[in-house]
Amino acid sequence: QVKLVESGGGLVQAGGSLKLSCAGHGRSFTGDGMAWFRQTPGKEREFVASSVWRIGQIYDIDYAHSVQGRFTVSRNKVLNTLYLQMNSLKDEDTAVYYCAAGGRGNTPPEYVYWGPGIQVTVSS
Repeated sequence: QVKLVESGGGLVQAGGSLKLSCAGHGRSFTGDGMAWFRQTPGKEREFVASSVWRIGQIYDIDYAHSVQGRFTVSRNKVLNTLYLQMNSLKDEDTAVYYCAAGGRGNTPPEYVYWGPGIQVTVSS
């Protein structure tokens, strides 16, 4: 059974940093895309960042304009884990963050597997 598990969320002050992790279980995602999305109440799930792991390197990294320069996505092939380093956090980054895998692109329907989500709250 394929499973994604997010960790690393929590409460942080504006301007601070958090690092999210997404561990993949049940299959390798080498060659597949993995991504982060986020969602706030009453809004659609929005794209944050994505990457593809191929031939031992990370490729095709893409970021939403709103997080460009502040967030960094990375992957650990051995651990089958995706990371999201979030710096200079703002109030508007408060959301439930979801890890996605088994697809490519920046829209939710393009991904097959999803984690349960993890809350990130930024306080001013």
